[in-house]
Amino acid sequence: MNKFIPFIIIAVCLIDSGCKESETTKQIYDIPAQTYPVTKKLDVSDTFFGTMVQDPYRWLENDTAQEVAAWVEEQNQVTGKFLEMIPFRDKIKSQLEETYNYTRITSVMQAGEYTLYVKNDGLQNQSVIYKKKGDQGAEEVFIDPNQFSTDGTVAVSLIGISKDRKLVAFTKSVSGSDWQEIFVKEIATGRDLPDQLKNVKFTGASWFGNGFFYSRFPQPEKGKELQALNQDQKVYYHKLGEPQEKDLLIYEDNEHPLRYNNVSVSEDNKYLFLYVAEGTDGYECYYKPADLKKGGFVPLFTGFANKSTVIEHQDGLFFVHTDIGAPNYRLVAIDPREPARESWKEIIPENKHLLEQVFSIGGKIFALYLQDVTSHLYQFGFDGKQEKEIEFPVIGSAGIEYGSKDESRFFYSFSSFTYPKTIYSYDVKTGTQSLFFQPDAKLDPGAFEVKQVFYTSKDSTRVPMFIVHKKGIQLNGKNPALLYGYGGFNISETPGFSASLITLVEYGAVYAIANLRGGSEYGEAWHKAGMLLNKQNVFDDFIAAAEYLIDEKYTTSSRLGIYGGSNGGLLVGASMIQRPDLFKVAIPAVGVMDMLRYHKFTVGFGWVPEYGSSEDSVNFRNLYAYSPLHNLKAGVEYPATLVTTSDHDDRVVPAHSFKFIATLQEKQAGKNPVLIRIETKAGHGGGKPVSKIIEEAADKWAFFLYNTQTPVK
Repeated sequence: MNKFIPFIIIAVCLIDSGCKESETTKQIYDIPAQTYPVTKKLDVSDTFFGTMVQDPYRWLENDTAQEVAAWVEEQNQVTGKFLEMIPFRDKIKSQLEETYNYTRITSVMQAGEYTLYVKNDGLQNQSVIYKKKGDQGAEEVFIDPNQFSTDGTVAVSLIGISKDRKLVAFTKSVSGSDWQEIFVKEIATGRDLPDQLKNVKFTGASWFGNGFFYSRFPQPEKGKELQALNQDQKVYYHKLGEPQEKDLLIYEDNEHPLRYNNVSVSEDNKYLFLYVAEGTDGYECYYKPADLKKGGFVPLFTGFANKSTVIEHQDGLFFVHTDIGAPNYRLVAIDPREPARESWKEIIPENKHLLEQVFSIGGKIFALYLQDVTSHLYQFGFDGKQEKEIEFPVIGSAGIEYGSKDESRFFYSFSSFTYPKTIYSYDVKTGTQSLFFQPDAKLDPGAFEVKQVFYTSKDSTRVPMFIVHKKGIQLNGKNPALLYGYGGFNISETPGFSASLITLVEYGAVYAIANLRGGSEYGEAWHKAGMLLNKQNVFDDFIAAAEYLIDEKYTTSSRLGIYGGSNGGLLVGASMIQRPDLFKVAIPAVGVMDMLRYHKFTVGFGWVPEYGSSEDSVNFRNLYAYSPLHNLKAGVEYPATLVTTSDHDDRVVPAHSFKFIATLQEKQAGKNPVLIRIETKAGHGGGKPVSKIIEEAADKWAFFLYNTQTPVK
């Protein structure tokens, strides 16, 4: 295979024909043939609508079995040996540690006279929650998750402040699992209350009276906590000081055990709103006057085709952010006594830009729009009249961190590719904003170039993409490039700062993020164009993005890598199979790889509205056509592949990655290595300690740069 020789070495060798440095450089990129563990195959198959599908590695789904643990150990040894031979891996890790080592605040909320915020001093495994009384008060540690474990694998999240602003509910999760426990803490004194609630995930704490509403699942079967279906989520009310066994059952739906159920309380404490979802797409909304009685909810929106959220109750009206009759969303006022659509009052009409979120703060409405994948924030009156736009420093992404109707100040965050997350405070009464926190990242934004381009997909759809690189690079087709995408679940991929990715760019790589269909960059129409039977559009968009980078001389196929996680892992898996010639490196992280069985594990059933199910004949044919696991072919040279997953991932269970890599190792032709990195005491990504984040990033970027024969100085 061809070896990359830096230009400066070639120039020296023209002078000295005995140049040994050239031979050393060749050896650095001399990738040896890999010997993989032998993975046994069993005679297992399913028949879907007359089509027999083999599944010889199904035994790997039982990730608690001893033989699977032994297989994991063997795979990690092979991968570890490969990564250890990369001479600049430690250098990249050291650079990542330096880049990550800056003080940052990631979240802020007002709690009466106190401000609570989440801060990391640099390399702390978990960010610490601090409190401060007033703007000038002394900073105090409120919750330090690093005290809960020696290895930083316990994560904490604040999930609800009491109406009187005296108490806060927070969760603890262990080793990255979605399973959590809820605790309660007094804000002023820092005193821990005795309350402890188990078996919860995907819930908040919505306060009412002397307690809060929350959702929980039944106790999972021992040994099956990380793989069994999560069914029968019910809504309870917990009264402070009472044991969990005495919590009041507020809502259950025994006829639909696979639905998600959550309750919120209006800010004025007058109404409860019940949201019911069959998955990650549309949801229903019910309401009733606030009480602690079981049931009694009245339908406001039924069916799962749309998404409507009540953001405020005022003067007898529900103010609702909805996509009903408005794919880009609008804000309407609904009188619950006359809920028919013809009686709705339009407050903020739909326009050509996506109305991402709406907030009621300090007597005003704040609307966060996405315009060509960048954030814009506007202030409105409740009459729908636009009053002003809140200006941002550069093109980027914003999010309102916290705000309530009774407080005149709120916090918002802003970031971009070369602009680390910064927190601003906005005073509604005066209309002025001030800097609350600016990170001290060691970064020169002027050293980088950020641009947004638009390219044409296979069906002529115009797709946006951001490109980031160091200033002064030559567009000669020789740069290493990493293309990232997600393309699903109505999620927008907006500009944001990543210490990990900026490190990769500093090593000379071009980083590109394609805003694929399936996301919400252009509203619900953009989402629907990349879901269910339209899923192939997402892969076509991604492949077209790669071709654009090559055509415009940013890179070439021998130096192009692709990366994505979760649904983005599916994207990478499908794309590398459909166009193995187009990419040199593929890094699918915690990916959904078995599209025929994904709905049989933990919360996978919730993705059926997005993907469709193999239990339906039409959807089966669609899923089978692109499922990464089922479309690998023997004798094909696939890109150098580093699959990543974690042993505590109970969202996309590791069996997806296990079965995919076993099949890929069996069928791979050529020398490109195909490996799997299996993290321990980690999950789908949330709550991962900084040390593990850095180690994983070092391995991914070393693998990418090594296999694209990129010199690392």
